[in-house]
Amino acid sequence: MSREALRLSWKALTLSPSPFRTHAFPRKYSTTEATASQDKPKNDLQEGTVFVDSVFPLRLGIWDPRHIIGLIRKETLLEQLHDLVSAVTTNDFRVKSLNPQIKDGGVFVNFQYDSNSGQTSLEDITQQLREHIGRSGGAPSWIGFPRGQVWAVKGSPWREDLKRYVSPAVKITFEGPDVNEETLYNLLRPCGRIEDIINPTPVPAGTLRSSTVVFRQISSAAIARNVIHGIRVNTGSESSPVLTKLRTSYQPQIQAHAIRDYVASHPKIFLPILFFLIGTLTYTIFDPVRIFMVEGKLNDWFDYREFTVYQWLRKNTIERFSLTSPSEVKTRNESAYPAEEVWKERQDAAGALERYLSDLPSTVTFVHGPQGSGKTRLLNQVLKDTKRKKLVIDVRELTKANSEMRLVSGLAVQTGYWPVFSFLNSVNNLIDLASVGLIGQKTGLSSSLSDQLKQVLEVVGTGLRGVNTSYKKHHARELKAQHLAEMRAQHESRVQQRIATGTWHDGRLDCVAGNGVMCELGVGDELFTEQDEDEATSLSLSAEAQEGHAGEGVQGSGDVNETKRKQRSAEDLKAIEALPVVILRNFETKGGGEQRETLMNVLSQWAANIAENQIAHVIVVSDNRENSKLLARALPSKPLNLVQLSDADNASALSFVKQKLHDVDVEVNFTGEQTSYVERLGGRASDLESLIHKVRSGQTVQDAVEDIILRGVSELRKNAFGDDADDAKSLPWTREQAWILMKLLAAKVEVPYHDVLMDYPFKGDETPLRSMEHAELISIVTHNGRPSFIKPGKPVYKFVFERLVGDPIFQATQDISYNNKLIASAESTVKTCEQELLVLKDVEAGTSGMWGSRSAVTQRVEYLLKNMKAAEIKIENLEKQNAGLKKVLTKGG
Repeated sequence: MSREALRLSWKALTLSPSPFRTHAFPRKYSTTEATASQDKPKNDLQEGTVFVDSVFPLRLGIWDPRHIIGLIRKETLLEQLHDLVSAVTTNDFRVKSLNPQIKDGGVFVNFQYDSNSGQTSLEDITQQLREHIGRSGGAPSWIGFPRGQVWAVKGSPWREDLKRYVSPAVKITFEGPDVNEETLYNLLRPCGRIEDIINPTPVPAGTLRSSTVVFRQISSAAIARNVIHGIRVNTGSESSPVLTKLRTSYQPQIQAHAIRDYVASHPKIFLPILFFLIGTLTYTIFDPVRIFMVEGKLNDWFDYREFTVYQWLRKNTIERFSLTSPSEVKTRNESAYPAEEVWKERQDAAGALERYLSDLPSTVTFVHGPQGSGKTRLLNQVLKDTKRKKLVIDVRELTKANSEMRLVSGLAVQTGYWPVFSFLNSVNNLIDLASVGLIGQKTGLSSSLSDQLKQVLEVVGTGLRGVNTSYKKHHARELKAQHLAEMRAQHESRVQQRIATGTWHDGRLDCVAGNGVMCELGVGDELFTEQDEDEATSLSLSAEAQEGHAGEGVQGSGDVNETKRKQRSAEDLKAIEALPVVILRNFETKGGGEQRETLMNVLSQWAANIAENQIAHVIVVSDNRENSKLLARALPSKPLNLVQLSDADNASALSFVKQKLHDVDVEVNFTGEQTSYVERLGGRASDLESLIHKVRSGQTVQDAVEDIILRGVSELRKNAFGDDADDAKSLPWTREQAWILMKLLAAKVEVPYHDVLMDYPFKGDETPLRSMEHAELISIVTHNGRPSFIKPGKPVYKFVFERLVGDPIFQATQDISYNNKLIASAESTVKTCEQELLVLKDVEAGTSGMWGSRSAVTQRVEYLLKNMKAAEIKIENLEKQNAGLKKVLTKGG
């Protein structure tokens, strides 16, 4: 049969609608063969089927891509197999069709042969096919190497396209009595090595029983499943046979829900292993990505404003079409008042920060000062001059989070930590609850807030260390490039000198000019040196050179040492500049509950750790000096570097206002009255900024200052006394305590701390004073580490207190409330004295005969009577005051 006819036959078969195409290969016989075939009786012609394995790849699942190769080579493989088996002509062997079983990797060969009156069997034909294929090199295979074998099909093949893929285990179902192990072994052992035979188990009524045969190789299972399917086995005796039909199917190695059942049965084994693998995956995959993202935030890799393209577009679009040129903006921003003249109080603080940043860190710098004292402005100016990489963490923004998930996410956003899966913690909590009910203990998958924050900050610390290392490597490359450039320049200088003296010779010119034999080699003659010059010139030059070298010998050693010292100093300086700066803004330890306390503890420990390990310089900014205690506990062996900012004096404040107004083209010649109004605000930067904004908007200096004072009165009345009685109960101090302090500070610039503390209404309790300092109502001045004086929280509060105290209605209500407290205290004193006097009366009667008893009782009675009189007088005076104050209230206001 020609190949063209074969291709036409394949094309016709491909158009068949059946999913299983039978491939028939007609053959041309000679006249003699055809006649002989027609002369043979039909009873002598038998049909049979053999299975040729390994022609196609065994498909292990729907995801197995190897079957595509088999489909591509299908036509070629079937042609080769047909030509191979058609060469057998014994017993009038003829191929009727080829039926590929692609899932199982084989082909069913249907053929016809002459049985020779029963002398030739199917096994004989199978053996002849094996011998012929063996002599031909083997059956064709999809991988190109012959490897298949021929097997006699003893049953009735079942060709199906179900999603049942080959596995080493073959399930044999019995339609009839059970077949014993020995029979199954003898029947299936020729297909391959058997590892196990599982006997039938009890099944519900009406269900067929089955055994499972497990083969060592998966190919053996595929052969057995296609060879014996449908075979009938005698389970009785030879005299009374009982036939059982065998049906085969693949038994999946992993049963349905096997993993689920194993996890449910062995959670104490499976869950720890699973969580360990998840943790390992997170550590090996996500942590490097997070470190890279932290480094990118520090180095501004993802800031589009730092991109060259963006800067070029901005320069050629926005700035080009702007009405004000950059030079004009620069000229306008230039201050008419130098910074050191405007804000002299900042020089010491700036110097302390610069000294801290110019040395390797060993502790934390704590910058504190009242709100609006210019801490952030000062810090930005110092860092701008140093051009250091910085990481800013705003603690106030983090404490606004209303859940642990939002807190962790906020910290991740500020530090560049990404990706973050904070939502998984809620899921992990549910898993822990389920595991407690399942195995009696937690899985440990969920973590506390402290652990989550530490995990984020640990990665951030690694990113900070990476920034330091990358900066050092970059600097080393720059030094190397600079050194190479210097060496190249020195070499070029020497060449120029030799060219000028005529001692330079380029050997390549000899090749071009053809000087001597060396031109053939392309190397040139020997170099032209000083020895080729005039002898006198050479001698003079060598003498001068010797003198020069002798003179330079002593000086050269000193220069080398000096160069090395300078190089070491430069390297130390670059090592310090490589350290990034971590800034913790709005560091506040009071309020916020347990979540805030956890955050502050973790941040304090982390800040102390990276400072002690010299990973970064750490600067903590806070409004209150009391907040440094937490950092001091985190650094028990080293003192904090404290930098305090106070309000500016009047001259600096006035210069500051003039400078800012000059920057916005507002020129104001302050009169004496206006200067006095500006001095009321003191040197608090926030109040001065507010004044500048109001003057820019058109207000006069007097009106702007008056507006600031009135606003302070409203804020202070609400913050110090509360809107109503219920609101006042939530304050950490009483209205009487706030009122007495305001009256004292309205009359004096400062009052003694302990004098206020010992008298009513404080009575030695420092907690209200600390709380009012924390709320910035007052400021406590220390001397030698102990509280010394109490001042207003802001300079403008001096005038705010005066306004509050000068309000007759407000003063009357507060004085009445304060006097009532004093009256109640005095009445308590009177009652206490009366009770003790009654006791002393009985004591005097019982001890009248004893010597000296009457004198002691008399002294105590006199003392109590004095106290009663003083308390009574106080009560009367206070009641008179209250009567007068009530008259004020009746007038209204």
